Amino acid sequence: MLDYLGLAALNAVIREGSFERAARRLHITASAVSQRVKQLEERMGQILVLRGQPCTGTELGQRLCLHLEQVGLLENELRRAHPELADDGQSIAPTLKLAVNADSLSTWFMQAMAEFTQGGNELLDIGIDDQNHTAQRIRQGEVMAAVTATASPIAGCNTWPLGTMAYVAAASPSFVARHLPDGPTPEALARAPMLIYDRKDRLQDQWLQAQGLAPRRPPPAHWLPSVSAFIGASQAGIGWGMHPLIMVERELREGRLVPLLPQAELDVPLYWVHTRMAQPGLQRLTDCVMRAARERLIQQPAQ
Repeated sequence: MLDYLGLAALNAVIREGSFERAARRLHITASAVSQRVKQLEERMGQILVLRGQPCTGTELGQRLCLHLEQVGLLENELRRAHPELADDGQSIAPTLKLAVNADSLSTWFMQAMAEFTQGGNELLDIGIDDQNHTAQRIRQGEVMAAVTATASPIAGCNTWPLGTMAYVAAASPSFVARHLPDGPTPEALARAPMLIYDRKDRLQDQWLQAQGLAPRRPPPAHWLPSVSAFIGASQAGIGWGMHPLIMVERELREGRLVPLLPQAELDVPLYWVHTRMAQPGLQRLTDCVMRAARERLIQQPAQ
């Protein structure tokens, strides 16, 4: 039998990042938190928390946290289905830890969040990561579910296709006139400043490769980890970048942005992945996510 008091302390330390903040969350002293974690580590026979600023969990520590959160989610579903069950007054709303890419969070995923939070008491803890890296976070036990571009099966998880997000390479008319007067040739693109969301963002490189326009040397780049500022910087003529088509349709229609190449979108298929053990507790969220995706993402025609 697992020590759930110890698991609660472990989860608080890893999720809060320090023993002091964990103590405030649990309404006990930091020394009590430390003692519970130490006893749990002794029972498990290995280190579960990497002490630092912030504290982080080992692989087993992360998985134990996920197990505790899954148990809380299942208990919450049980109480929802059976209101007659006694409540000791200490139960708290479960928190679902998810990983979502920034473009999805800024567009269609918010609709799923709104529907989900209006129908229950669960809380959401959403981490932003690149769509090609969110799958790693679920493999490592950091999150229960993720929006990912990874179609490969993940052990212990269910995967559902969501649809496709189309991206367009676009810039302001003044930027195109200044940097690409003869069109987006590899030579011109080697000199034209490019916008990149963060160090994991490979969309610009993927589009250049797909269109046969990859320059011999990396183009100059501005790094801008903000979805709204990314679009604003393109409109201001700072650089060109890859934008979700559903976010910039109006800008394209009104001429504030222009595609570097017409009809040359980059299609990125997206998937919803969640841990199989938590499926009963995640079913309502999965339904909300699938409905929002069907409405906002490009769907493949039925065969």
